[in-house]
Amino acid sequence: MSARQQIFPVFVPHLGCPHACVFCDQRQISGQTQPATADTVRRALIEAAAVPHTGAQRQLAFYGGSFTAIPVKEQEALLAAAKEGIDAGVIDAVRLSTRPDAIDRETLGRLQRYGVTTVELGAQSMDDEVLRLSGRGHTARDVEEAARLVREAGFTLILQMMTGLPGDTDEKCIETARRLIALRPDGVRLYPTVIVEGTALCRLWREGKYREHTVEDAVRVCAQLLPLFAEAGIPVIRLGLNPTEELSGGAAVAGAYHPALGELVKSRLMLERARAALSGVAPGSSVTLSVSPRQLSQLLGQKRENLARLKEEFSLSAIRVSPTGEKEDEVRLLPENSEGGVRNSE
Repeated sequence: MSARQQIFPVFVPHLGCPHACVFCDQRQISGQTQPATADTVRRALIEAAAVPHTGAQRQLAFYGGSFTAIPVKEQEALLAAAKEGIDAGVIDAVRLSTRPDAIDRETLGRLQRYGVTTVELGAQSMDDEVLRLSGRGHTARDVEEAARLVREAGFTLILQMMTGLPGDTDEKCIETARRLIALRPDGVRLYPTVIVEGTALCRLWREGKYREHTVEDAVRVCAQLLPLFAEAGIPVIRLGLNPTEELSGGAAVAGAYHPALGELVKSRLMLERARAALSGVAPGSSVTLSVSPRQLSQLLGQKRENLARLKEEFSLSAIRVSPTGEKEDEVRLLPENSEGGVRNSE
């Protein structure tokens, strides 16, 4: 839960999904096996009521599935139960995720009546060939139209994007990010592709028809995407799947599954900034880099691998890091007589 929001999730795995996306098994991804009911919502509200108020907005969130593709009667049963929580002051609003081709003005009007304020659209890609190969069943144009309707109706708009889908490339991912930015969302979620046991994608991978999108692939491409969203002022509110017992226990058989994927990407960005700061440094130099204390571990990298790489790439005799930087996301080369810092152990 963020400082501005307290989220109370209700998972609706596969409810409303009219297509079988090659990458998807919402039960494995969410860790939930039973579809949600009105009683599920009420139990979530009871749990929410027991959580102290922090002053942040409290939202009940329907995650997974394609909420607005669920039969209307079932939608309204879930929404009515959630509305009970709003009326009782337990929560302030409702948010949900759905497919771009399951949005129209009538649907949005229904969501407004039940207190929904945030709509997340599973765009995944803005390349029609990638969408086709992934079995999404919608087009990039559907994403653009749905995003327009959601914004015009006054909802907070969140867009979900995936990297490493069938037919995808780094260039296509960058173009997707640019087209999503043009839709002016209030936030995005980035989900590098994970190969989940039992999915069509898993079968394609084992047959050699799909090349795994590795953790390294995801780090490389997401390190190019994050600055694009940052420059546009669009927050990335999630990077990588939430770890679950099912995924960590073997359901994630390959692909970009890592419990700290976001930190790996941020560490790669800090590595690139350090490379820029060291540009022109003479081989054999002993250097000290300054970084914000909050980002010290990101610059060091896992097991100080960033320092080892920098020392080798620039043929340095020694490299230190001093947590004295005042600006976030900045790496500076300090004068040669600087003292202190964290020395590379190699």
